[in-house]
Amino acid sequence: MSNVPQAMCPRTAPVPDHPTGRAVSAAAVEPRTPGLHVSPSRRAVAANDRPTISFELFPPRNPDAAPRLWNTIQQLETVKPDFVSVTYGASGKTRVTTRALVRRLLRETSLNPIAHLTCVGTSREEITTIVGEFLDEGLRSFLALRGDPPTDQSDWAAHPDGLQTASELVELLRDIEAKRCADSPSQAVRARVRPLSVAVAAFPRGNHATGGTRAQDVASLLAKQEAGADFAITQVFFDADDYLGIVAEAREAGVTIPIIPGIIPTTDPARLLRVQELTGVPVPHDLLDLLGSADDELDRHHRGIRASVDLVNGVLDGGAPGVHLYTFNQHHAALDLLEGAHLDGGARTAPDLASWPQDTAPARSTRD
Repeated sequence: MSNVPQAMCPRTAPVPDHPTGRAVSAAAVEPRTPGLHVSPSRRAVAANDRPTISFELFPPRNPDAAPRLWNTIQQLETVKPDFVSVTYGASGKTRVTTRALVRRLLRETSLNPIAHLTCVGTSREEITTIVGEFLDEGLRSFLALRGDPPTDQSDWAAHPDGLQTASELVELLRDIEAKRCADSPSQAVRARVRPLSVAVAAFPRGNHATGGTRAQDVASLLAKQEAGADFAITQVFFDADDYLGIVAEAREAGVTIPIIPGIIPTTDPARLLRVQELTGVPVPHDLLDLLGSADDELDRHHRGIRASVDLVNGVLDGGAPGVHLYTFNQHHAALDLLEGAHLDGGARTAPDLASWPQDTAPARSTRD
């Protein structure tokens, strides 16, 4: 770590504060898929003890997609998520668009963005510049990742003047912030008001990209914590026991930071298979059979949401602090999932469970 006194830049709380800001009018809310709502009986927790909810977004790949993405953002904002993460392409290929999206989120919404940051193809000096740009925009949260190799490279290789691991990136982020605080008393005060937050990744089934086992990922997670990470978000999984297992092993190893389960709404078989190809996390055959035997697209959506609700209830009843949803820049499935799991804060008017087709109504959590 840097020799800059760390006391000048306090550490953040484990999970970002719940955002506050402008309200979204009811007129701005898009009509929901019929038949997917649940009983108005909500998860019985105090307002300040609601499980955290958050979403992953990625910058639009072309200008034509920007309006559609912004509509998604406005819909997601209605459920007052605790934060949204914004991805950052391999070799920084979306650096400009990521920064532009983060800037707009900061300026035009009540959302708390977390910018992904990787070690891929970037020197330590370049990373320092990128981080400074984000901080100057007012960003106070990062997700520090080693990152996957670019599509034209089969193996991961560090930049000659770069970083090897996510824990090194966490340490660099802490050093950058500490130096800014040491150089400016004003910055030091602002850092006490809005501490820097650093998240990292966790892999319930081991990191397929590195060939690592879950035990190796737990050791990596401990190193990230020691470097200054505040909380972790997991890669996708399809069995609650995968998440509960890594949490148990991490706690046994001395990891104390919150570990948030990352979940994909399981409504699109083609997308699930693509995720399997990219992550190495196998999609259960029974889930694919369930979706494949649906009568039509709406029935398939119902079935997928039901399966996702069961997964969310499984991890929350097992002690998860919240859920992080991989949206693929689409809001319908994410919001239907939150509503089915009683996590939308009552943002939607909901008819009785009888509106769900037989055998697709969400299982009630044991904590209701």
